[in-house]
Amino acid sequence: MTYFKKPEDSEIILTELMLPSHSNFSGKIHGGFILSLMDKAAFASASKFSGQYCVTASVNRVDFLNSIEVGELLTLRAKVNYVGRSSMVVGIRVESQNIRTGVVKHCNSSYFSMVAKDESGNTVKVPGLILSSLNDMRRFLRSIKHIKMRNDRKLEFSRSTFEPEKYKDALKDYNVRIDIEGYK
Repeated sequence: MTYFKKPEDSEIILTELMLPSHSNFSGKIHGGFILSLMDKAAFASASKFSGQYCVTASVNRVDFLNSIEVGELLTLRAKVNYVGRSSMVVGIRVESQNIRTGVVKHCNSSYFSMVAKDESGNTVKVPGLILSSLNDMRRFLRSIKHIKMRNDRKLEFSRSTFEPEKYKDALKDYNVRIDIEGYK
């Protein structure tokens, strides 16, 4: 029997003070440290929703929009946007706040694909998702579209199905020179 949960049942909010030990050579918070926190938030959200241990399967692109300064409070908000059979897409929004001025900056957003596992490492079924707002529906449909595009791209450019003749003119405006033996 399938049971359902709301996206709010997966909501996680992590807040952490950014310290000098988190910074890179230019004095900004290191992107790798932020990615680690995002992975932690995705794990917590997916595990809370599924009631299972979860692993990261993939990460959709991460665009760093604004730098994060030492001394700012970093807040990560994570919530399940999509569920498959054993997989979930967790949306994460990262914001920093200057403690003195109160100014909040959107630093990045990303989507982590997580998979629920049992004690033996086998995938397990996750609850269904209740879409109770237009925003929930938009996020779910966005994930469906992203998954389809990823699968289509994987098929189109796989070694076994790649058709280079389809792309004869595709690279003409790029800073490349094709020097492949036998290819014209």
